[in-house]
Amino acid sequence: MSKSKHQGHDIEYLNDKWVFSDTKKPILENSDRPCKNCGKKSTKEGHDSCLGKMSGVINACCGHGNEKEAYIQFVDGKIIRGKDAIEIQKSK
Repeated sequence: MSKSKHQGHDIEYLNDKWVFSDTKKPILENSDRPCKNCGKKSTKEGHDSCLGKMSGVINACCGHGNEKEAYIQFVDGKIIRGKDAIEIQKSK
């Protein structure tokens, strides 16, 4: 069985679709589930609510409680990951 994470929640591939491990509800029909870490839903643009829009950033993720998964990708192509990304995110 394949496993992964979505918004900090454990997910698994079951019966040909990705579902939340705890509820077995399909992700596609329940994609607005709040972040397991901060409890906020994504913005209508799909950004992590705890980050909002960050100037000079193409995309970013707070890691949803997993420091190793946090990242920031800047317009110039530079990518910062992990603890350093979280520190930058907190300062914005």
